[in-house]
Amino acid sequence: MTLDQYRDVADRALAPLVNAAVSLGITPNGISVLAFAVATAAGASYWVADPGTLPYLLGAVLVFCNGVLDLLDGMVARRTDTASAAGDLLDHVLDRYADIVVLVGLAGGTGEFAIGLAAVTGVLMTSYLGTQAQAVGLDRVYGGLVGRADRLAIIGVVTAVAAFTTAGYAGLSLVGLLLVFFAVVGHLTALQRFYYAMRAL
Repeated sequence: MTLDQYRDVADRALAPLVNAAVSLGITPNGISVLAFAVATAAGASYWVADPGTLPYLLGAVLVFCNGVLDLLDGMVARRTDTASAAGDLLDHVLDRYADIVVLVGLAGGTGEFAIGLAAVTGVLMTSYLGTQAQAVGLDRVYGGLVGRADRLAIIGVVTAVAAFTTAGYAGLSLVGLLLVFFAVVGHLTALQRFYYAMRAL
């Protein structure tokens, strides 16, 4: 389950935004910083949200925007031939912080901090294993059960639904169940990437 295989489709769909960014002189690093600011706003919206309230919908829209901007920075860098190791580092660091603030916001809104901690560590380990494979001489690993694009899509859809319902299960709201999902699948994806890397070495 990964949306990364549809990257070519996203590239074509976002071409007008790339053209606009290039025309306006917006740098890839500027887009990366903006993406993090949007993620922070999403996390804040989730923190103050209650099931069945509109802050969840606002957070969903902001998460979608973060995903678009996350694609856009790399596309602009390639279009303007300004891709660099420093830009790649900045993008990855800000992406990790974006993951943290969004998940912490979800945990804060539900009060499920223990589950939120498990979700954050699962997501961070997934990302770490993806880049650590590259550090030991392999290609960067994007595959697995749930990649970043999948995660943002799932967060957006579930929190948009949570804006209009108070449904849940076993004492957990939809967002609480979402955190459980990321806690489990995040660590499974990390282990899957670790297995792939060890087999390839």
